[in-house]
Amino acid sequence: MTITVIGHICKDVIHSDGKSENTEERFGGIYYTIAALANLMSERDTLQPVFGVGNGDYEKLISNLKQYKNVDTSGIFKFKGLTNTVHLIYQSDKQTRTECSRDIAASIPFQRIKSFLSCDGILINMVSGFDITLETLDAIRIETRDDRIPIHFDFHALTLGIDQNHNRFRRPLTDWRRWCFMLHSIQMSEEEAAGITSERFDEVTFTNQLMPLMVNTLLITRGERGVSVIVQDIHKKLSRRDIPGIPTNGSFVDPTGCGDVFGAAYLFAYLKTKDSFVAAEFANAVASLNTTIGTAEKFDSLRDKIRTLKHDMKVE
Repeated sequence: MTITVIGHICKDVIHSDGKSENTEERFGGIYYTIAALANLMSERDTLQPVFGVGNGDYEKLISNLKQYKNVDTSGIFKFKGLTNTVHLIYQSDKQTRTECSRDIAASIPFQRIKSFLSCDGILINMVSGFDITLETLDAIRIETRDDRIPIHFDFHALTLGIDQNHNRFRRPLTDWRRWCFMLHSIQMSEEEAAGITSERFDEVTFTNQLMPLMVNTLLITRGERGVSVIVQDIHKKLSRRDIPGIPTNGSFVDPTGCGDVFGAAYLFAYLKTKDSFVAAEFANAVASLNTTIGTAEKFDSLRDKIRTLKHDMKVE
């Protein structure tokens, strides 16, 4: 199995208790996706991440990824300047935070992506919202449509604007239909689904508007309450399943990266089972495990639990 992952790496700067002097830096964004897939996939499989990283962080990142024998780092390129940086400012309750995006990287050019499109599945994660342009997405669709390679698209920050203070805010997309067209599976949070259209469609209306755009599966994530899965069959009939969240029984640490991990686990499981509902249940379980570790670098500690999940849910 070969999976290509496209999206921005982040250098997360964690501000504890809202204080600028209490900071910690670590890789985030697409790094969560890579760590999850590297542990889900076997050593015989190949994971192809495609993104740029600032000169100053390139060697550290490549060194970190060398631990994974199934990660091909040839699609990771250096650029002058700073790596895409996100400041996460946590308040004293450790749950409430403000996200401030600075030094957002340039969009990944199609020419960097094109040679990695011969694969079994593609995951596009709009970590910054500027990861690729709509024109690049069109080029990816054109390049892969004859081979019917499934594309899983996580809207993530695509529905976020940036104000003059670099804070992110929710805003509708006037061209959301073009972004959604001819994608196998689309992932978005319930907040993103509620705010993506200028008409402010309710969820049912939005779903009925979206699925005719040649979309097979819509996944609306709901945090600790789980995920709703809407699947369209070849006869255009819609089936829905609401999958409840999985309690962590007091082991909750941090929800950061859960969406990234969910998307990774979903595409992996779908490619194994060809069943969107099974894949979503598996992804829901893996994302729940992610809340117990705190950072992407600790994802390896979940390897034994993931192996058990794969066996129990027949995703092997």
